[in-house]
Amino acid sequence: MLPALLTFDIFGTVIDWQEGLRAELTARGISLDARLFDEVLADQEQAEKSLVFQKYADIMAWSLAKRLGVPPPEALAIGRRIGTWPLFADARAALSDLLAKVPCVAMTNSDKIHGEQVEEQLGYRLSAWMCAEEVGVYKPAASFWHEVARRRGSAPDKNWWHVSAYADYDLATAHGLGLTTVLVKRPHARPGPADVVVDDLAQLVSIILQD
Repeated sequence: MLPALLTFDIFGTVIDWQEGLRAELTARGISLDARLFDEVLADQEQAEKSLVFQKYADIMAWSLAKRLGVPPPEALAIGRRIGTWPLFADARAALSDLLAKVPCVAMTNSDKIHGEQVEEQLGYRLSAWMCAEEVGVYKPAASFWHEVARRRGSAPDKNWWHVSAYADYDLATAHGLGLTTVLVKRPHARPGPADVVVDDLAQLVSIILQD
């Protein structure tokens, strides 16, 4: 049976945000290695837990200025265009194939403008773009999943598959809520327990849409 719903982490799973940020910084003469990238993400994850909600572009700008010395106006410009960073090569065709059979919803720690940018790259719209700016909370808070369930008129169960490259972040919460979890082995993936493990989204298509 087909899943009733597919939700997707976007940045790191659909968008290659490590290479996107590296290109932005290289153009400014700043070298980004894996250690620094993880430190930037750690700063952002901490900021997302703040009692005062901030848009993701602002969090990105703050982390780049703090950790890498990017001037704040330039850092904010980077934060506002992360949806233009490159798609993983398999993403466009795979999401199109899945969308033809199953509702596909973005569940992303990002802003509304990033959804417009990503969908322009894809060349089509997903079933919904559920982002932190709209929901008012950041993953991995379980309330994000509950809000998606409320808006979709569904309930967390095994018929809802959540797809992410981050087993210790997205998938841990999704598993705790009873969803089927899918780990995508992207270059920056954080491995861990998952119900389904795939090399890329094309392999997920072959699993879900198999004859």
